Amino acid sequence: MVTPGHQEIADVGVSAGQIVQFGGPMTGDEEFDAGGLLVLPGGIDAHVHLVCAALAEATKERGSIWVDDFWSGSLAAFAGGITTVGNMTFPLPGESMAAAVARDMAGAAAEAAVDWFLHPVLTELTERTETEIAALNADGHASIKVFLSDPRLMAATPGLAEAVTAAGRAGSLTLMHCEDAGILERTGQELIESGRGAIRHFPDSRPVGAEVAAIDLVVGLVRQTDAPVYIVHLSSAAALDLCRVARAEGLPVYVETRPLYLHLTKERFAEPDGAKYVGAPPLRSQADRDALWRGLAAGDIDTVCSDHAPWSLAAKLDPTLNVVTARQGVADLETLGPMLFSEGVAAGRITLDKFVELTSGNAARLFGLYPRKGAMTVGADADLVLWDPQQRKTIDGATMRSRSGYSVYDGWTVQGWPRSVIRRGQAVLRDGTDTARRGDGAWIRRPA
Repeated sequence: MVTPGHQEIADVGVSAGQIVQFGGPMTGDEEFDAGGLLVLPGGIDAHVHLVCAALAEATKERGSIWVDDFWSGSLAAFAGGITTVGNMTFPLPGESMAAAVARDMAGAAAEAAVDWFLHPVLTELTERTETEIAALNADGHASIKVFLSDPRLMAATPGLAEAVTAAGRAGSLTLMHCEDAGILERTGQELIESGRGAIRHFPDSRPVGAEVAAIDLVVGLVRQTDAPVYIVHLSSAAALDLCRVARAEGLPVYVETRPLYLHLTKERFAEPDGAKYVGAPPLRSQADRDALWRGLAAGDIDTVCSDHAPWSLAAKLDPTLNVVTARQGVADLETLGPMLFSEGVAAGRITLDKFVELTSGNAARLFGLYPRKGAMTVGADADLVLWDPQQRKTIDGATMRSRSGYSVYDGWTVQGWPRSVIRRGQAVLRDGTDTARRGDGAWIRRPA
């Protein structure tokens, strides 16, 4: 079994959903033979976009939306060794964060097999914002999400500093999508006016400078407020440098990246179906990719999360879309762990310990789940992954659990896959076969 800084060969005893014993004589009603396998703590993907039935119905008139609900998302998560997810919860126009949370809580309770927690998304600043953030925290939702790419919430917007301060004061972590809205608006419009609005120019519509400008302002905000922030899906070497300097000063700046930036580069947009690679920020250069791998190994990046935002391929390749309206996001729940293991551990870029930190331990600590999650200790939830480090499989998105129906890694041969997965003592994947039950997931209340 493997936890950060510790590896040993030992039997693991589980009862009533928790780990109760390591080693020594034990008997059980059910046994798993982990010979030749790694036993890892269940993965925690703290950044996903799953849609409950009520939200899908409410947004139906607006057209396409992400295709995975909490049930299909659960199956995809388990197949990738993930037992807990953090879902972005978006209010509808005119709806409060609390109402959006209530909707997702009900939807997830009915559909989810994976355990979950929620990140309420701040979409507007009102006189009630600070009070609502504190109330959500008191109810166990100890994080909020802010999109600096939204013109209503640019980094210098009056009231944003107060909202982030309120979150920090309540004990919440503020997740920041760091792209400067003003730069995005200008570059996108310039491309369209110059006749370069096709999606193959998407990387030019959201340049590294937009990410750097937003992170620079966020670091200044942290200096001002001392409130902790979590930079989601960081994509570039220049942005990572800013975060590295801030962390060296002792500022509470935490960093996430996602698989897209570790495995793909912007040259993909020259392909006929390049629109399927659209995410925000966009794919970057090989130099940026190399810098992120070095950042993982050095500990400059805390987590790798999927930002699973799955569309159908037809929705992604819609010919009416351009660099401004392109649909952002890809399916990555099932491939997050195996791709990171194959390209990281098996390729010698990161250690096995680092893999466990990046996919489980660090997220558990940052989001208030530790030691219930992200650890293999007596009393922790029995979230265990029996990982086959030698298994090789060629990715075929059409046969995977996400309803997206394709993968941006189709055709890649990947080494290292989960064989069986146990979530709170229940087998949810056994020898590659789904055994989960809809609605068996649990909401994880998080303390301040």
